[in-house]
Amino acid sequence: MSMRVQPWLTTAQPIDHAVVCGLNAALCGRYPVLRPITVGHSFLGRGIEALVLSEPRKTRPHVQRVLIAAAFHGQEWLTALCALRLCEELCVSLRAGLQLCGVSVRKALQGRQIWFLPLVNPDGVEIARVGSRAAGEYRAFAAAAGADTPGLWQANARGVDINHNFNAGWAQMQAQAEKSGKNRPGPRQYSGPIPESEPETKAVADLCRRYAFRHVVALHSQGEEVYWRYGENTPPQSRIMAQVLGAAGGYTVTDPQGFASHGGFKDWFISCFHRPGFTVELGKGVNPLPVEEFEAIYQKAREMLVLSVLL
Repeated sequence: MSMRVQPWLTTAQPIDHAVVCGLNAALCGRYPVLRPITVGHSFLGRGIEALVLSEPRKTRPHVQRVLIAAAFHGQEWLTALCALRLCEELCVSLRAGLQLCGVSVRKALQGRQIWFLPLVNPDGVEIARVGSRAAGEYRAFAAAAGADTPGLWQANARGVDINHNFNAGWAQMQAQAEKSGKNRPGPRQYSGPIPESEPETKAVADLCRRYAFRHVVALHSQGEEVYWRYGENTPPQSRIMAQVLGAAGGYTVTDPQGFASHGGFKDWFISCFHRPGFTVELGKGVNPLPVEEFEAIYQKAREMLVLSVLL
């Protein structure tokens, strides 16, 4: 029996906020097991939308939740497509009672919820896609900071890098910023004035504080690597989970280097909750990865992504 009973809604296409909202609505319309939730708004007021996938039966009192979040960085919008295709594949398998990568989705979802947050940084993605005109009243700042230079913009509309704005190794990160000149708003790697200064960061952090996620997965690009460790609060099972993921995708299990060593979402999650958190760097090449490579990137990572939410 073929799993593709209908054409995919999530196809290779350039992503922006409107496209993601449209895909979210279409997925929820086709699959009643999905529930949309607005978890916050970006600096320019764009909604940060989540899709929640649960088994069709009544939620159990001690449900386990897993979060997969994508597009923290403007140039890494292809990761949103990967998150949404994963969501769609799980829905198709659940509805048809099929296995996905050898896993019974129906059984795996018993007592579990999967939260998808495909577009953490909607303003940054818009700016990365079309340039400074997407920054609204901050257009002049964005233009001066390099928003119209192809391949440069990773931050939000205020020039704060969302994945450096979490409270993990803040002092070390500030010291590194002073040495490297990343201590002011710009297209990438500025951590902001204080942790969670940005509404996008706070929306993700508040979501994690409200719901006790069993583990989280942050999708980035590129490098075909899996990061799993941050400090002394890293759970012992994280290494084994990361090794399983790396083996499934043919990805290297390693640690980030330099300025990327602090301030990230998975770093903060591990430090704050002492639960597993992972960063998966999808694909190889130069950001933004070509949309024409979406299918190949997703297919190589497919089993790894399935396991990342069902482990």
